Amino acid sequence: MAPSPMFPLGSVLFPFVPIPLRVFEPRYLTMVGRLLDEDEPGFEFGVVLIERGPEAGGGDQRASVGTMARLVSAAAGADDLLIVGVGTRRFTVDRWVDENPYPRAELSMLPELEWSEALAPLRAEAEAVVRRVIARVAEPQPDAGAELSDDPVAAAWQLAAIAPLGEYDRYTLLQSTSMGSLLRQTIDLTLEAEELWSAEWGS
Repeated sequence: MAPSPMFPLGSVLFPFVPIPLRVFEPRYLTMVGRLLDEDEPGFEFGVVLIERGPEAGGGDQRASVGTMARLVSAAAGADDLLIVGVGTRRFTVDRWVDENPYPRAELSMLPELEWSEALAPLRAEAEAVVRRVIARVAEPQPDAGAELSDDPVAAAWQLAAIAPLGEYDRYTLLQSTSMGSLLRQTIDLTLEAEELWSAEWGS
């Protein structure tokens, strides 16, 4: 498998979730330009969390699990590109390769999480907890009230995306090995976050 173009970021991308990006670094402008030149539609790049270091300029420490993003739109600005990707498959990074002219890595795709109707009550609980806690946050996320997909797998990842969590908690969710684990950890981490806020606010 040929190395995949990579976009290390300060945030986690989940499957089935869109991510808007402003691309201004020359190396990433080159990467997106080459993706747009591909003959086949549906071109993808990998997104990994920067665990330590800056987003721009390199010299960062990167997570080993990430998500492929399918490039769905691109619009040129005066000196940048505004693109939108949508998360697809999760992967592990086997090896980073030569980063000239932009970051690339050899990847192994992770299996998709499987849905069972027996998980429906847990999913309902996760949605109730996430939406309740979001309502208590002083500055709720703008997409907190967004409708979830009718696809239960997509909906579970979308819940993880709107849960009011920090990036390291989100990275924990990204590494889930089963759908039950994803839903349970979404509940537990969201409740832990609520406890921290309650302690800070004295309520």
